[in-house]
Amino acid sequence: MDRRKEELEKKRQKLAELRRAREERRAVLETQSNQTQSSSSSPANKDRKAIDDLVALVLGERPSTPSTGAVSDRGSDTGSEFTPSRPASSNFGYSVPGTPVSEPNGNRSSITSQPAAPSTPVSGATPRYVAELTDYQTVVADIPPLEQVVYSKEIQTAEGSFDAPQRSEEEIRQEIIDELELQEKQRQAQLEEERKRAELEKVEEFQDLTEEEKKLILTSPEFLDFVDTSSKFVERALNETYDFMKDYTLGIDVDSDENTGKRVKFICDFWDEKWSRNRSVTDVDWSTKYPELLVSSHNKNPATVNEPDGVALVWNLHLQDRPEFVFHSQSDVLSVMFSKFHPNYVIGGTYSGQIVLWDTRAKSLPVLKTPLSAGGHTHPVYSLEMVGTQNAHNLITGSTDGFVCSWQLDMLAQPQDYLELLHPSHNKTDEVSVTCLGFPDNETTTFWAGTEEGNVYQAGRYDQAGSKAGINQTDTYKGHYGSVTGLHFHPLFGSVDFSDLFLTCSVDWTVKLWRAKSASKTLSQPTNITPLYSFEHADDYVYDVKWSPSHPALFGSVDGNGQFDLWNLNADTEEPFVSTSVGSGRALNKLAWDKEGNKTAIGSSDGRVYVYDIGEIANPKQDDWHLLQKNVSEMIANQENPGK
Repeated sequence: MDRRKEELEKKRQKLAELRRAREERRAVLETQSNQTQSSSSSPANKDRKAIDDLVALVLGERPSTPSTGAVSDRGSDTGSEFTPSRPASSNFGYSVPGTPVSEPNGNRSSITSQPAAPSTPVSGATPRYVAELTDYQTVVADIPPLEQVVYSKEIQTAEGSFDAPQRSEEEIRQEIIDELELQEKQRQAQLEEERKRAELEKVEEFQDLTEEEKKLILTSPEFLDFVDTSSKFVERALNETYDFMKDYTLGIDVDSDENTGKRVKFICDFWDEKWSRNRSVTDVDWSTKYPELLVSSHNKNPATVNEPDGVALVWNLHLQDRPEFVFHSQSDVLSVMFSKFHPNYVIGGTYSGQIVLWDTRAKSLPVLKTPLSAGGHTHPVYSLEMVGTQNAHNLITGSTDGFVCSWQLDMLAQPQDYLELLHPSHNKTDEVSVTCLGFPDNETTTFWAGTEEGNVYQAGRYDQAGSKAGINQTDTYKGHYGSVTGLHFHPLFGSVDFSDLFLTCSVDWTVKLWRAKSASKTLSQPTNITPLYSFEHADDYVYDVKWSPSHPALFGSVDGNGQFDLWNLNADTEEPFVSTSVGSGRALNKLAWDKEGNKTAIGSSDGRVYVYDIGEIANPKQDDWHLLQKNVSEMIANQENPGK
């Protein structure tokens, strides 16, 4: 506490010293200001006093106090004498010393006294001063008096000042005439301007464009886009096949032929001179969103150098003379499909191993593609499958390099899953060369793969209970003696589930029906699974086979002889239900059913895509499911007991 009190006492002393120093500075400043004021005012006072004394001297009065330079009666300390009196005649004839004298030019002179030299010395006489004249100029300032403005709250306008002046009747009449004349002149000027504009437009209408202007217009991107889009609209309308002149009162049934139910009807074929010539169709697929659209993939045209190696063409049933969209690829496109969950996406598998993604809203080049590296496929991609749902789906691709990859469509930089298919039964390498893939409906992990050696293997994408990811080493589907070219599972629809049935076709000229073994019933011993039935009607390679999406017992196949065969397992298993020669007899590479199952698209090696209407064949009867179930049961019984 004592230390704290000492600190407070020191602070109080310091504050007292600061106050005392401030008071001293203030006193010094006040003293200096007073001295300055007195020194500034003293010369003026002295001058005023000297002037007053001089005026009194001139007037003969005794100054109250002695002035500077003047001496009293007792004498002067300067040693000079002063004359207190003045001559009587000083007011007449000459100027009095010390008084101002006017001059003709308006200037005034002042007289100051100076001592005059006496002619004779007089004893006891005081010295006499003579005035010295100096000039000064008077400046007169003419300042006008301040004008006082006084306002009154009364109305400051005269009565009637706002009234309109009275005009005579003649003035009003003349004003109206002038306005009418002005309006008439304006109307005439407007008519003349419109006439000149019409003549100018008429001249410009018939004026021919120069060749350079025509070329500039015809090659502009806006003009080309306009012509391409508008001409598509017109062509779609012109290709409408509806009979506007049909007479419903005649009652004639043009399709009354008894064999109508057992035939297919050719609708149209798609061909483009630039993009289809010298190119084979490698794959076809229908759009699930737009039933009139289908896509075809094509390989390289060896006769051209500047065109892209692979193309994918989107065709429209209402626009048959040219493709709706043309997509380019740096490599031959071997497989193509519309995305099930993105109607604007078209996916292609190429000969170089790349997966390309095109968008109908973008240009002809791919918007996304996989890299040419070991992270993806390095061999041709022959199979594309889309599995999953709208919110969670994957693209599954199979290649002859022995790998099956899973991709996300928005990220093709690297595969999401990378599965290598190996089997020890191969002679030279363990890799399985995949040519086709197939997933049962509602299945996303287990799939079946057709290979180049002719076997079909069951494989899983992930490790499961009792089995690892990859090929099931115990089960081998043996039956073909050549490369498997197509594999398709029965679609899941109707009252009976046939999703365990699948078809395969091969270059051994056969189509085979298989029953998939459940993945949970695998045995420890290697097992060879044989087909339920073999269809051996073809005389050439069978390149593709597909189940009908609407009829449970109907499927179609195409072969190298140009034959399109429709098989109905409920009607006959030895001969096709309907067999049709397509086009010029060239090999048919691919087959695709539309979503409703009423139309098929067939890709030919001559570059054309043929569309057929299946008609009533695609419409199932009520007992077709049970009849097919009975036939399949008989096939299974014959397989288990071949001797009976």
